[in-house]
Amino acid sequence: MKQLYKWLKNQPIFALVVNLLIMMVVFMVCRLFFFAVNHNFFTDMTVSHFVDLCLGGIQFDRTAVIYTNVVVILLMLLPLRNRNSAKYQKAVKWVFVIFNGLALSLNMYDTGFFAFTNRRSTFSIFSEFKNENNLGGIFLKSMVDYWYIFLFFFFLLFVLWKVFYRPSEKKDTTRAIIYYPIQTLVAAAVVGLVIAGARGGFTRDVRPITLSNANQYVNKSTEAGIVLNTPFCMYRTLNKKVYKNPNYFATEEELDKVFTPVVHPQPKGEFKNLNVVVLILESFGKEHSGFFNQDLEGGKYKGFTPFLDSLYQQGYTFRHSYATGRVSIDAMPSVLSSIPMFEQPFILTPYSNNSVNSIASELNKKGYYTAFFHGAPNGSMGFQAYAKLAGFKDYYGMTEYGHDEDFDGNWAIWDEEFLQYYANTMATFKEPFMTAVFTASSHHPFNVPERYVGKFPEGGSPLCKCVAYSDNALRRFFATASKMPWYKNTLFVVTADHTNQQVHEEYFTDEKLYSVPILFYQPGNDSLKGMSNELASQTDIMPSILNFLNYDQPYLAFGRNVLTGSDSAKYVVNYNSPLYQILQGEYLMQWDGEQTVSLYNLRTDPKMQKNLKGTLPIQQEMEQNIKAQIQQYMVRMVQDRLNIQTDQTNKR
Repeated sequence: MKQLYKWLKNQPIFALVVNLLIMMVVFMVCRLFFFAVNHNFFTDMTVSHFVDLCLGGIQFDRTAVIYTNVVVILLMLLPLRNRNSAKYQKAVKWVFVIFNGLALSLNMYDTGFFAFTNRRSTFSIFSEFKNENNLGGIFLKSMVDYWYIFLFFFFLLFVLWKVFYRPSEKKDTTRAIIYYPIQTLVAAAVVGLVIAGARGGFTRDVRPITLSNANQYVNKSTEAGIVLNTPFCMYRTLNKKVYKNPNYFATEEELDKVFTPVVHPQPKGEFKNLNVVVLILESFGKEHSGFFNQDLEGGKYKGFTPFLDSLYQQGYTFRHSYATGRVSIDAMPSVLSSIPMFEQPFILTPYSNNSVNSIASELNKKGYYTAFFHGAPNGSMGFQAYAKLAGFKDYYGMTEYGHDEDFDGNWAIWDEEFLQYYANTMATFKEPFMTAVFTASSHHPFNVPERYVGKFPEGGSPLCKCVAYSDNALRRFFATASKMPWYKNTLFVVTADHTNQQVHEEYFTDEKLYSVPILFYQPGNDSLKGMSNELASQTDIMPSILNFLNYDQPYLAFGRNVLTGSDSAKYVVNYNSPLYQILQGEYLMQWDGEQTVSLYNLRTDPKMQKNLKGTLPIQQEMEQNIKAQIQQYMVRMVQDRLNIQTDQTNKR
């Protein structure tokens, strides 16, 4: 063993591992120093929670350390005979200290700057300061004001120089025919580990971790500053679009006259302590429904959602209802927080650590218990992080489900089993409660459980049988839930995250690509029943629920109440890259950020073939509405004004 250890510690790869671990320790020391300098922003911090934040930060440190040391990793992995030489290792040492010194300087910068922003800096800071002419003077003044930070930084540089580990200069005498193949294989294996480490994990459900993943560890948004590190934030927002005020409207007062997301409710009765259950269905576009397509295929189309079709007839739904985006991660902010998807998914933007409100956070104020359910491995898709940010008190994922044998082998627990778990778990909750579930089985690679192979109609795409399977899982869910004491005291809301796998020509238009169902259903409530011709969006779900409950506190929402009518403009906005779309009345207008590109009459021209741009008076009103939505979104993103608490605090 001693001989093996002696051989191992002289290997360049061993030296690489040691130096990367040293940087992990240094990053954690930076986190402790950051907290010590900014402790007055975390006066309610407990020791146990701080430990949790630090442990959560390790994965972000790992990614930052790997990205920072890509050149060092390459230099130490190249199968060169002279890697152990003094000159080569000295060059590697200089690269190591310089690159990591730059990364540490970013951490030190935010240690002082956090007091002004309460968040870690992103790559957008270079745009913010690109027109400053006195950066040298500002830097010198900062050295005086924050001398202790600079002193600590230079101390860390000294430590890096002193502790850099290098292998001995002993030359490897292994024969070339053995040396180069073995070293190449080892390098390839290490590269695989490095990629997984930078990405955040090995499994297919793990996206490259982003800033938003920090939200699953924090109790309030400022705590993300402890979990994250600044190099990570810079790397992850490199080349990300930075939002800026488009200045369509000169003043905020002028802007607010056209549209404001600030809602001041005027309840028409006492608050209703109803349970709220929101079901977000994977890929359930309206095209799959026979109920919404009674004229399709010459009136012979049956669809693939017989249970949902029966439920639509018992609740309140919309002939024209839309998603705001085209992927799953667009749906949670839209459905639960009334935040649309403009240009890029919220959780992938540099602003994903902004404070937000949601159905959960607002009902928490009324004493509700709130929980989010998703049958995928915990952390998948960033859903757990967003649920925490949105104020859900608990998260139930694959870990909590606890029966891995029900895993579909690709994404999540099969819908049938997980929805039964969802119903039975809610039976243990104290009322009133608000929960949401995101289903998963109607997804690529489009499989169904072995016992159901050949049992559901195939349709024109592989997705159809999966939708039929998940519809049957919903039937079983409602059958179970209907026997529970909480059932009749519950408002159910059913929608989909986005459309997928279009088959019929009618559903390939820029309008229908966003056509998803929205259903409000309360058992036994005949007043909440019927089909509305009013336009509805995912962003309308939150304000509609709160209005239905007679909620009386102010909040922010980019949607509106669509259940009992509203005085606000009746339109829907979504983003059809690279164009914004606004649907108003019977018209759809597309806007490129500066001017109208097209305008269509959907009633007379459903296939959108005749561009009416510049011919109708309504175009000007639609332009004002879309510009107001965009400007409110961009300004509030940049200024962190997405909930009522931060709206006035961060207003500038």
